Amino acid sequence: MTSDELVGWSAGELGAAIARLDVSCVEVMRAHLDHIEATNPTYNAIVSLRPRDELIAQARACDDELRHGGVGWLHGVPYAAKDLEDVAGLPTTWGLMRPEEVGAAERDSLPVARVRAAGAILIGKTNTPELGLGSHTFNEVFGVTRNPWNAAWSAGGSSGGAAAAVALRMLAVADGSDFFGSLRNPAGWCQVYGLRPTPGVVPSGEGNPFEQAGGVVGPMARTATDLARLLATLAGPHAAEPWSWPRGAASGRPDSSTALETGRAPRRVGWLGDLEGYLPTQDGLLDAVRHGLSPLDRLGATLEPATLDGDGGDGFVSARDLWPTWLTFRHWQVGTGLLPLYDDPDLRRRLKPEAVFEVEGLLGLPAGQPIGAREVAECTARRTALLTRFRALFAQFDLLIAPTSQVYPFPADQRWPLRIGGVEMSSYHRWMEVTAPATLVGLPVLGLPLGLDRAGRPIGAQVIAAHHREDLLLRFASDWERVVGPPLAPAAAAT
Repeated sequence: MTSDELVGWSAGELGAAIARLDVSCVEVMRAHLDHIEATNPTYNAIVSLRPRDELIAQARACDDELRHGGVGWLHGVPYAAKDLEDVAGLPTTWGLMRPEEVGAAERDSLPVARVRAAGAILIGKTNTPELGLGSHTFNEVFGVTRNPWNAAWSAGGSSGGAAAAVALRMLAVADGSDFFGSLRNPAGWCQVYGLRPTPGVVPSGEGNPFEQAGGVVGPMARTATDLARLLATLAGPHAAEPWSWPRGAASGRPDSSTALETGRAPRRVGWLGDLEGYLPTQDGLLDAVRHGLSPLDRLGATLEPATLDGDGGDGFVSARDLWPTWLTFRHWQVGTGLLPLYDDPDLRRRLKPEAVFEVEGLLGLPAGQPIGAREVAECTARRTALLTRFRALFAQFDLLIAPTSQVYPFPADQRWPLRIGGVEMSSYHRWMEVTAPATLVGLPVLGLPLGLDRAGRPIGAQVIAAHHREDLLLRFASDWERVVGPPLAPAAAAT
């Protein structure tokens, strides 16, 4: 078995071959470490990589455990967690603090603990932008993560390290997280699957359970089967989050590990596009995404226009209400979380401008009204109106589709797009506004890779389902893969 063959296998194929003793955990580990050694210096997807001898020794111990049977589906499979998640024995830098400043985490976060319980070997971390802010993965600690299709481009973010590592075959699967497209955008730009679940499906096990979650953890993979199995591993209730969603029959939905066979095949699909022309979008992108969706016909699905616009009687007149609603929500959630760092003079000096923007937006600086109870109440009312609009759409459509981004991958040395066409982007994330609607109302979204446009640029789509209909998204991904084939592999994926 060659190294190229092993790193090209899915996580399910690797775990099954290990369980059958067709290949050893040591062989799998060596193949992946060799590939990381050859590929990662260019693309910088994996950080805080553990020493090779430690990992080989752990793989050898996994081989010994096979004699006792009863191993998990990821037994012996190399895995790296996003550098926002704690991994026992490794530093969690958040792209802000240097490893020597924070030391090693003492325990795993809940998502990491669930992956480890499935048998995975934690080899390191995947790179993320500072504090997970922005859809371009760069920081002062580890540097920039580059796009698998062209190292001069951004890989997206904030799960850019995870997406690039999976696309480049450094990892078979990975976890990501998503607030403002952080799973969806890198899935499209790197050509892998990503799934943002309904809040509560994948609990964090920490934080404030009463907070209205914007960010969630979800899986990334190269196959629909791996995507479903990793979601099943990450998902399930937790005592610290009393409204975390139960598995299986108790939830009223198929378990994600079986949804590929049991989920209902979608038939009517709504096209949101650029929200009736509201969203500035790079020339050619909408047409490229529409062309990439042409296999829908072979799935027996029809793509029809859909709109979020209404009469305004519910408080949400049109898509033009989207950005002010989003800014209040984002500053309220993210700014509040960053406030302790901002209040510390030493840490404030280290914060990048994007982080300062979120906090000062919360505080109403340099001049203006701080976000208070009235602003939050108005924001919540508009989100409720938007939810009503989505519910009406899901009475008409099985799924809704929009691009994953408003631009193609941009140069890796650029912080973020300043303009789209003739329209100035007023913040570091305005060019990702297309991902805001689903986040505001907590809908599950599949990041679907659509291949390359005629200029060789990767594109992707957001496939949006009603709450807790991850089964529909997984069935759609499986059917898509059956008709279209697996996502394309960049040339750099081969050693």
